[in-house]
Amino acid sequence: MSAPLSVGVKVLENGAGLPLPAYQSAGAAGLDLFAAVAPGTPVRLPPGGWGLIPTGIALAIPPDHEGQIRPRSGLAAKAGVTVLNAPGTIDSDYRGEIGVILINHGEAPFDIVRGARIAQIVFARVIRAELFETRDLDATERGANGFGSTGRLMDKESLR
Repeated sequence: MSAPLSVGVKVLENGAGLPLPAYQSAGAAGLDLFAAVAPGTPVRLPPGGWGLIPTGIALAIPPDHEGQIRPRSGLAAKAGVTVLNAPGTIDSDYRGEIGVILINHGEAPFDIVRGARIAQIVFARVIRAELFETRDLDATERGANGFGSTGRLMDKESLR
């Protein structure tokens, strides 16, 4: 097993008293993030609505790494609430508050209360690419065949 990644966490004023992001099991890949909304003032997401939810923390992610903001499967399965831009990327040079864009795909309004586990963050290595222009790309069996070309034939009706 490799050594853990050291990530500095700054607790902001609105995050005071909330737990730090934490793994919820020994094999968990992501650390849960908590909502830092004002006490007693839930943020209501109507069906189809979305909002930027503060976490009350800022991170010092090491160079050559990123933080990936991902949905919590329980919120999605039980309430239809997920991360709108999943996965959201937190770059290593960003030092502001981590915010999570949640969307309610459910049929009922959903209230986000202070301290609720709203998403998870997974840390990953980043490989920076050096792009170069070329006239031709090397050939592959797939070639330029795109959407649905490696599975069964799809039409507009089967995508619904």
